[in-house]
Amino acid sequence: MAINGKPRATMKDVAALAGVSLKTVSRVVNDESPVSESARMRVHKAIDQLDYRHNFAASNLRRRVGRARVLGVLLQDVGNSFSAGLLRGLEDACRESQVALLAASLDEEPERERLLVADLVSRRVDGLVIMPATDHQGYLLPELRAGLPTVFVDRHPVGVVADSVTVDNFQGGYDAAHHLTTQGHRRIAVISDLLAIETAQLRVNGVTAALRDAGIVPDPDLMHPNVRSADEASVVMTQLLDLTDPPTAVIALRNILSIGALRALRAKASPRPVALVGFDDFPTADLMDLTVIRQDATAIGTQAAERVLARLNGDDTPVRNVIVPHKLVLRGSGEVPLPTN
Repeated sequence: MAINGKPRATMKDVAALAGVSLKTVSRVVNDESPVSESARMRVHKAIDQLDYRHNFAASNLRRRVGRARVLGVLLQDVGNSFSAGLLRGLEDACRESQVALLAASLDEEPERERLLVADLVSRRVDGLVIMPATDHQGYLLPELRAGLPTVFVDRHPVGVVADSVTVDNFQGGYDAAHHLTTQGHRRIAVISDLLAIETAQLRVNGVTAALRDAGIVPDPDLMHPNVRSADEASVVMTQLLDLTDPPTAVIALRNILSIGALRALRAKASPRPVALVGFDDFPTADLMDLTVIRQDATAIGTQAAERVLARLNGDDTPVRNVIVPHKLVLRGSGEVPLPTN
């Protein structure tokens, strides 16, 4: 395959430049013995000079006999209920196909993502499932060109063409705000995650669109982006309640932000009830009577598993962006009536 008009380097090219046999190159890229340290160094130097990328798909096919296939799974926080649900969906679907998972958290750190991907590729995983922290995944091009099946979850790929499984985050944000505006709320505050994150920006855009459709000009004093934790959300919620003209309703656009907002509402004991709608469900949300936009995290994981397993089994159809439906779940917090005075 030619890249940017230049033929892609082959294993023969590496062997010729390093002055070793094809078998030696194969042993080095597959981390097999025996290979002398000097020969190994020459091969790695030639690989770097030629920008050689091993054909992982073909290599994996040869290695599958006698061993289980393994997927690398990189999510933002495997301890978060959304990521945990997604991982469980992946695990259940992959177990049926006898595919094991290697999972890790990215914590919204781009460099961590690149390092973990490199580590997983070096461990010869058979495929990747990624909830990216990077804003551009062009670094994955060599692996994708080499045939490594890769599926993006929660966020769309940027700079590469690959399968993805997401919800409609714009529509989810729109539905949350629309639910409140139809009850008469006009002072609606928004607490959101980093706007550099695609999902956060799309949700805010959806909320803003719903407000404008209801004839409401978003108040900058009520828009609080880039909130990263439950503690930060609690502080923001307290500040909102202390305003001279506080909001009558609040939308928290991530599950941990909903938790922080709920804590502040209960601690503050506001004289006027405040409606609250969260984005993302979590295990105790029903005990808190929290109205949410629910993403089916398990279904996202299941769909991602289906896509990556299909690719592993030879599916070469055009890439797909699978949209998993969301749902507005009414529990009471989002149905607080508009104060009459």
